[in-house]
Amino acid sequence: MHRISLALTGALLSFTLSAARAEAPTVRIGVITSLSGVAAQSGEQMKAGIDTWLHMHGASVAGKKLQVIYKDDTGPQADVAKRLATELISRDNADILAGFVFTPNAMAAASVADRAKRPMVVMNAAASSITGRSPYIVRTSYTIAQSVKPLAEWAYKTGSRRVFSIVADYAPGQDAHTWFSSTFTALGGTIIESVKVPLSTIDFSAYLQRIKDSKPDAIHVFLPNGQPMVSFMKAYREKGLDKAGIRFLGGEGWADDDVLSAAGEAMLGIYSAGFYSFSRPGADNAAFLEAFSKTVNGRFKPNFQAASAYDGMALIAATLVKTKGSAEGDAFMKAVKGYSAASPRGTVTIDSKTHDIVQTIYIRRIDKLAGGKYGATEIDRYDAVSDPSK
Repeated sequence: MHRISLALTGALLSFTLSAARAEAPTVRIGVITSLSGVAAQSGEQMKAGIDTWLHMHGASVAGKKLQVIYKDDTGPQADVAKRLATELISRDNADILAGFVFTPNAMAAASVADRAKRPMVVMNAAASSITGRSPYIVRTSYTIAQSVKPLAEWAYKTGSRRVFSIVADYAPGQDAHTWFSSTFTALGGTIIESVKVPLSTIDFSAYLQRIKDSKPDAIHVFLPNGQPMVSFMKAYREKGLDKAGIRFLGGEGWADDDVLSAAGEAMLGIYSAGFYSFSRPGADNAAFLEAFSKTVNGRFKPNFQAASAYDGMALIAATLVKTKGSAEGDAFMKAVKGYSAASPRGTVTIDSKTHDIVQTIYIRRIDKLAGGKYGATEIDRYDAVSDPSK
């Protein structure tokens, strides 16, 4: 009995070791995003974009398994993001860091990625300076300047001359105001007044009355995603700015389904600039929409954050193919250079010098689509737009 037991133990051990040797090695991707708190919806979009890519393309690349480890930063918490990045690398053995809804969080994690020489894929945070924090950072979302500069150019091209700028008083809002104003005035337009509102503002009625009294021909608006946008649009209609002929110019986010559904008819006819909306045409987006719907059981439609996260996974996979499965920092970043691929948003490439994305920025008008829902119609486009700040 003892000999049989030893024989069985030896056989089981041999089988286990053989199985372990046969099992594909793993590339661990540590995703830091907001799964709770004020930006939980953004985190949910990001996670759904990543999960959609995995459902469409599988969880193995170049002979390696892809393991995604999600960490919740709970919102704009730089110290939390830095701690999570450290834990992912030192405790969870993450080969790649990814995610980042907020700029401060990405900035904080950048020092960790740089020290560890691990690739870091930014899937949302939009301050231009992020990619300059480390040679190991690449971004698949956008920068504020990248979308706002074409918006200002289009506004001037189509007749706007006197614009009132209102933005939320935080770094992205300040970037939006700077780039819109500098571009618009360089072309010959005038910013008749600018206002920075507290980030927590949801009652815009007094500001909108002030705008109406100033009689601009357009307003440029940059606000956080979600409820602030909805509140602003309802007040915009209630104060009659649309009837006064003051057209609306916004950046990314205004074509998102949650904003359109909540604000309803108040969104009709506004203009925005950005790289993705769920209603954009094309076979790549149609396939993405179908797979995304299955991923989230039809609960919501993808927004620009989901598209960026999906493309972030596509970039990771394509780069691992080039490196034959290696996620070593220098090899990975060398392979990132020259990345170009089809995407739900159109063709995207990575600038080999800045590691920022180069993409089409679309000018969209919100219309009532088939079935009575509201969505974005692309009416103009600016191709191969890189970050103008670099």
